[in-house]
Amino acid sequence: MADENENAIDPRREMVRIQSGVLSAAINPFGAELSHLEHVGEEGARRELMTDADPAFWRGRAPLLFPIVGALSGGVLRHDGRDYPMDKHGFARHSLFDIVETGDAHAVFALSDSEETRAIYPFAFRLEVVFRLNGATLSIDVTVANPGDAPLPASFGFHPAFAWPLPGGGERDAHRIAFPADEAGALKAIAGDGTIATAEVPSPLQGGRVLHLHDDLFAHDALVWDPVHSQSVTYGTESGPKLEIAFPDTPKLGIWTKPGARFVCVEPWHGIADPEGYAGEYRDKPGVFVVEPGGAKRIGMSVTLQP
Repeated sequence: MADENENAIDPRREMVRIQSGVLSAAINPFGAELSHLEHVGEEGARRELMTDADPAFWRGRAPLLFPIVGALSGGVLRHDGRDYPMDKHGFARHSLFDIVETGDAHAVFALSDSEETRAIYPFAFRLEVVFRLNGATLSIDVTVANPGDAPLPASFGFHPAFAWPLPGGGERDAHRIAFPADEAGALKAIAGDGTIATAEVPSPLQGGRVLHLHDDLFAHDALVWDPVHSQSVTYGTESGPKLEIAFPDTPKLGIWTKPGARFVCVEPWHGIADPEGYAGEYRDKPGVFVVEPGGAKRIGMSVTLQP
């Protein structure tokens, strides 16, 4: 679930690269965006596991969604009787993060409030993102901290776009996403303005657990599980390589692509778009959590390559 004007990787920013014996990753400090995740095979051969970012479809790769997920009704964040303009998915994805620390297999990035952010999001915050490779697993751990003296309302979401088809994974229409828990309940629908529609849609999962991927699923935007009962999914084909995508800290999940594109996004969310027509306070909207002064909230996900 993304907007039409997603930034491409900023070519002015030098990538931060980390590696293990199995995976190599590149992160752009602009947005702290995971931009490449490659399988390093025998004799150094590399296979890209992420989107090709074809601008004909979507130039994003794995934006971090903060301080909102999805769209706000009317495009404004309402706080204490004031309206603050806020673009879909928030401003973190369009912000230059500080590089806090780097090593062979890890990198740490941080974004703090500024005069610019407080003009649209009137709260003190520190957003820290840690990328770490361990063998065939990439972990991404996010901390939303409140250094201020007032409660910090926020939402956060991951938005990684994986190659569809996966390299070496066979035909595109053979790919599927499998859930370990029964997810047979109805899904949320996306309204025309990007908010959450009142009406729900029936589950497209076979047996309540398996999503067979095809373009028609995404003719009307993302599939949204709210709540999602599983804490991970497995993406791939029966006989080819698979990605296990784990999200133990996020109660919602979006899956999205644009018909015909060579990627599929698996998006663990700790937040969601406004309900259609919502006119209430930001802190009261569905999906917002509150970090008390001096506190922090940690949200993580991981991607493991299964041969």
